[in-house]
Amino acid sequence: MAAGFRLFARFGFDEGVAGHITARDPERPEHFWVNPFGMHFAHIRASDLVLVNDKGEVVEGGRLVNRAAFAIHSRVHAARPDVVAAAHAHSMYGKSWSSLGRRLDPLTQDACAFYEDHGLFDDYTGVVMATDEGDRIAKALGNSKAVILRNHGLLTTGQTVDEALWWFITMDRCCHSQLLAEAAGRPVRIEHESALVGRGQVGSHLAGWFQFQPLWDWITRLEPDLLE
Repeated sequence: MAAGFRLFARFGFDEGVAGHITARDPERPEHFWVNPFGMHFAHIRASDLVLVNDKGEVVEGGRLVNRAAFAIHSRVHAARPDVVAAAHAHSMYGKSWSSLGRRLDPLTQDACAFYEDHGLFDDYTGVVMATDEGDRIAKALGNSKAVILRNHGLLTTGQTVDEALWWFITMDRCCHSQLLAEAAGRPVRIEHESALVGRGQVGSHLAGWFQFQPLWDWITRLEPDLLE
């Protein structure tokens, strides 16, 4: 998780105090770890992470938790026992694409990872402060790996922290590439059957985990203090 926050900072996914990554605790599955409210992604170390229970109470860690983080992530974790980690941030291309209120098209090999495997939360009523809206986001996510939150940004999930982080990074890039392609002309979609083949090749749990490993090696070498 700490490595993920450092990478999110380097990729420009930070936006003030917005954004959160969570991971289900392996010994207390109704608890999850989350970043402390108000700490910049670039400064987060493993020892800074906060553990909260299913009521939003801090169990470990000495800082506050973003209320929106609890409202969204607690409901996603509750609805999806298979989800170990979830990532959400107000990244530039993710939030820009989200304003269109559309799912991504299979325009590239990378985008095939999300073909028929991401949802759309087609609503916006302000900062998510209540768990009932978190429930609606979880419903829009369904059994998919990701969901586009209209006028808000992206949320990705994974069976490992690595996987959830990779899906967020590559999904933001897919938003960027589709915005560029549509600005330039009329992009050609990959055909349905080929897009499904592509999803099987680049969109599996193992593929998501493995594609994060070079980033893990890179950031831990550059910023070893994140492990403290």
